[in-house]
Amino acid sequence: MGATGRVDGRTARAARTRAAIVEAHLGLVGEGDLRPTGDRIAERAGVSLRTLWTNFKDMETLFEASGEELLRRQDAAWRPVPAALPLAERVDAYCRQRARLLQLIAPSARAAQLREPLSPQLQRNRLKHVDRVRDEVEGLFAAELDRAGAGREHLVHALVAASMWSAWSMLCDGLGLDVGAARAVMARTVAALLADPAGPPLFREVAGG
Repeated sequence: MGATGRVDGRTARAARTRAAIVEAHLGLVGEGDLRPTGDRIAERAGVSLRTLWTNFKDMETLFEASGEELLRRQDAAWRPVPAALPLAERVDAYCRQRARLLQLIAPSARAAQLREPLSPQLQRNRLKHVDRVRDEVEGLFAAELDRAGAGREHLVHALVAASMWSAWSMLCDGLGLDVGAARAVMARTVAALLADPAGPPLFREVAGG
């Protein structure tokens, strides 16, 4: 085997090791171990602790890789909602998908809540989710947002806030709703926000300065 082959082999092995560590991290979190230690992650991945910290210099770099894997899984599960559908059908399809994707990341989102105040990387991970939801909202509800006038940005923020993990956690964990009931509340909120995109008169006065 030539030098190139040896390098390619080492690169592939390193990628498999990193993937195994990320999978171990997410697997432990998924089983309810919301603050897994390096020892437990290494044991689950079948590597030494030294190998773990050779591939990831600290928990922040592991959070970054695990966050990227979660986004990849969400991308694989995401299906576009046709923007030509009537509003009620768009809202229903959007909220059904948001509920499914939020349930997919639920264990990791709960784990992130414990560490995020002291983790710049987890804060960056959250912002990536916010940006993706904002992009979807702006594309799927473009017609309604165009009618919001000066209140457009407020409406976008309200729709994104209603669609994120923090709101979902309140519905499921805070209020104890099951997935179907939580999804119905989300759909009611999103539909109400979009029913009058410009908002009530008092809001229009505030938004318009």
